[in-house]
Amino acid sequence: MAVSASTSAFNELRVVLGDESVLPGDTREYLSDYSETHNLRGRADAVALPKDADAVSATVRWCDAHDVPMIPRGGGTGLAGGAVPLDGGVVVSLERLTGPVTLDAELWRAHVPAGVRTGDLQRRARESGLLYAPDPGALEQSQIGGNIATNAGGPHAFKYGVTGTWVRGLEVVLASGEPMSIGGPVRKDVAGYDLRSLIVGSEGTLAIVTAAWLRLVPAPDVVLPVVAFYPDVRTGCEALATVMGSGLQPAALEYLDEPAVAASIRAFPGDAPDLPAFMLIAEADGSAEEARRLRGELLEAMEPGALATYGPEERGAIRELWRWRGGVGPAVTTARGGKISEDIVVPLDHLAEGILATREIGARYDLPACSWGHAGDGNLHSTFMVDLEDSDEAARAEEGVRELYALAASLGGSVSGEHGLGVTKRGALALQWPEPALDLHESIKRLFDPKGLLNPGKKQARWRA
Repeated sequence: MAVSASTSAFNELRVVLGDESVLPGDTREYLSDYSETHNLRGRADAVALPKDADAVSATVRWCDAHDVPMIPRGGGTGLAGGAVPLDGGVVVSLERLTGPVTLDAELWRAHVPAGVRTGDLQRRARESGLLYAPDPGALEQSQIGGNIATNAGGPHAFKYGVTGTWVRGLEVVLASGEPMSIGGPVRKDVAGYDLRSLIVGSEGTLAIVTAAWLRLVPAPDVVLPVVAFYPDVRTGCEALATVMGSGLQPAALEYLDEPAVAASIRAFPGDAPDLPAFMLIAEADGSAEEARRLRGELLEAMEPGALATYGPEERGAIRELWRWRGGVGPAVTTARGGKISEDIVVPLDHLAEGILATREIGARYDLPACSWGHAGDGNLHSTFMVDLEDSDEAARAEEGVRELYALAASLGGSVSGEHGLGVTKRGALALQWPEPALDLHESIKRLFDPKGLLNPGKKQARWRA
C-alpha cells in the first residue's frame, strides 16, 4: 500500500528532529490563525517544532530535498492567514526558540530568538530601564519572529515606528536550509542592498527568521493619556488635524468611530458622555515634566469641539484605559457574534472620508460596519459585523472587503498597514502598485525561493488561484 505524503513527512521528520519535535499534520491548533473569521482553516502533512536554529535548518533542508512546502508559524495571531497551511506541507512552528535572550542594557540592544513572546521582551527591557516599543494587539501571544515577518505595528507605532524600525540584524534560514546572518549589533550599516528590510515584512515567503538583534531606547518615566469625545467624525478629525498641525509628538494617537464606541463604551474605565460619535486617544510620555507639559498641550489642542475629556494620571487607571482599548476588537465581535476586519491605510487628510466610506460600504451590503485604529498613521481597522453562521452574510462581507481595498488605493493609501497580505489580500497589491513594481516583487520571490516552497500562496502581488 502506498504511503501518504502526510505519513511520509511525519515519519521522516521524526527521524531528522526526534519524536518529540514532530506532530501529526491534523493537529488542529496549527491549521489556522486569527484570520479564522474568513473561514480559513488549512491542511498540513506534519507540524515541525524545531528546538533551535540548527533544527530549523534541518527541517528546511528536508523539505527542500523532498519539494515539500514550508509554512513558518509564530504565535498564530496573524489576521491575514499568513500562517495557515493552504494545501499540505510542513508547518514550521518556532515556539520553542525562546532562549537565551541577551539584553545589553548599557548598549541599548538585545539579541532575541524568534519564539520569545513580545510582552515578555517588553517586560525584560523595562526591568532594565529600557523600552521595546512595538505593541501589536496580541502582546502575550505573538512572538518576535512573527512580528518581524509581518512588520507588526500597534498604537505606539505613531511615535516609535513599526517592528522593522527596531530591527538591527537578522538570523534567518534560507529556502535551501542554509543559515544566514544580515546586520547585527551595529547601529549603522549601509554597505549593501537592504536585505534586512526585504525580509522584514516578507511573511515567511523569503526566509525564516530564527533570531534578531533589536534596538532598545531608555523608557519614558511617565505616560499620561488623554481621551476626548466628539459629536461627529468631522469634529474629531479636525481635532486630530489640530494635534498634527501643532507639531506635538504624542506617543500614540488612536480613534474609535460611533459604532465602535457603542460596542465598547459600557466597559470604558472612566467618565464618558452619552453616545459620543467619535473618540480620540492621545498619550504623552517622557520625563515627568515633559509628559505633563505635553499632556496639557494635547488637551488644549483636543478640547475645542469636544463633548468631554478624560485624562487618568494614576498608573492603575492608565493600565485600565489601555486594557479597554485592547478590548475594542473583541467587544465589536460580540455585537453580532463575529466580524471581518481589515487594516487599510489612507492619507491623514482623507481619514474622515475613509471612516464614513467604511460605513457606507457596509450599508450597501446590509451589514453593520465600524472602524477604529491608529489615527495618527491613517490606519483604519475597517470592520463588518457579521453572523458567521450565516454564509450569505459572510460572503457579502468578503465583497465589502474588496471595496475597502479599492477605497484605500483610490485615496492614495494602502491595502495593509500592519497585518500584511497573507492569503486574504493576495492580489490586492495590484490595486496600488504599478506593473513594474509588481514584476520586481515577483522576481525577488523567485530569487530567494526558486522552488516556491516558502509559505506558498502568501504575499502574492497578483491574484493566482
